[in-house]
Amino acid sequence: MNILELTNFSAGACGVWMRAKQESELLSKRGYIVKIFSSNFVKGTYEIAPEKEMLGKIEIKRFPARKLGGESFMKWDFESEALKFKPDIIIAHSYRHPHTTLALKIKKKLKCKVFLVTHAPFMSDAQRSPLARLAVSFYDFFIGSRTLKQFDKIIAITKWEIPYLKKLRIKKDKIAYIPNGIPIEFFTQKKSKEEKKVLFLGRISPIKDLETLIKASKLLNNIKIEIVGPAEKNYLDKLNFLNSSSIIFLPPVYDIKNKIRKIDSARIFVLPSKRESMPQSLIEAMVREKIVIASNNLGARELIEEGKNGFLFEIGNEKQLAEKISIALERDFKKVRQQARKSVEQFSWDKIIQKLEKLLN
Repeated sequence: MNILELTNFSAGACGVWMRAKQESELLSKRGYIVKIFSSNFVKGTYEIAPEKEMLGKIEIKRFPARKLGGESFMKWDFESEALKFKPDIIIAHSYRHPHTTLALKIKKKLKCKVFLVTHAPFMSDAQRSPLARLAVSFYDFFIGSRTLKQFDKIIAITKWEIPYLKKLRIKKDKIAYIPNGIPIEFFTQKKSKEEKKVLFLGRISPIKDLETLIKASKLLNNIKIEIVGPAEKNYLDKLNFLNSSSIIFLPPVYDIKNKIRKIDSARIFVLPSKRESMPQSLIEAMVREKIVIASNNLGARELIEEGKNGFLFEIGNEKQLAEKISIALERDFKKVRQQARKSVEQFSWDKIIQKLEKLLN
């Protein structure tokens, strides 16, 4: 069976790309012939990625793209290459993007199936202009509702998306819940030594609201906080201006084993984001039995039950965050840690890929 994965990015730090990459690798290992098509942009940079790349047996092909607004909204033409490949199934990532609509056009020509992985675009976005928010609402209710019905299956990565899809008049039997998965190494690798410190691991960008973590650090004594990840330069400059002596900025860690060791090295994992759909880094920290503290947004609320498997604080409230960190530094919270791991065992890629393969067949 030929499977074509479509994603805006196949280079750089990108949650959508990680989903497409990991499921492609696992499907390839199961004998499927998989190709990945994307734009030639490197996420979070101004760089251009190579036109072709091999990922094991998987061919990645990248196409020149034109941005239509924002970082990820773009147009890239892959139709002729898709028709040559003749996929049996197209897995198109990210709702409201031109490549997913083009996938439906290809479906009509090849009589193949097309699955849409939504990637949780339904939360309100304060960064959008009033006109952009109006355009999104117009698209959803007058165009999106008709377009969505043309997909053979709509895959939601979060449970909170499903009511939104139903509001767009999508029938329940067309929706499948298949969240992003966590590599098996996170569940099996031996634990490394833990230090009494705080960790943020992820993309260093404005949406992560790291200002709140830095402000919280100034309310605490004798604390060590590591902020690890790829950084947007302008935002990093802003954070350095706010910086306190407690904060250490470190480069990204891409190797899975080293990433797990980095997570293991901290007692507390903090995710202070303004919004999250399904925070992968938070799940990874929970698998490793960290004390997790996250801002009270939709994605974090789906994962964390206050005081049972982690802790929540109000978005942008550095005093609340400082209080939670202070308590977590003083107490071990063994039961909370154990419950954190138990609550996210469902996200193992071994389990997720079985759900996806059942859907494909």
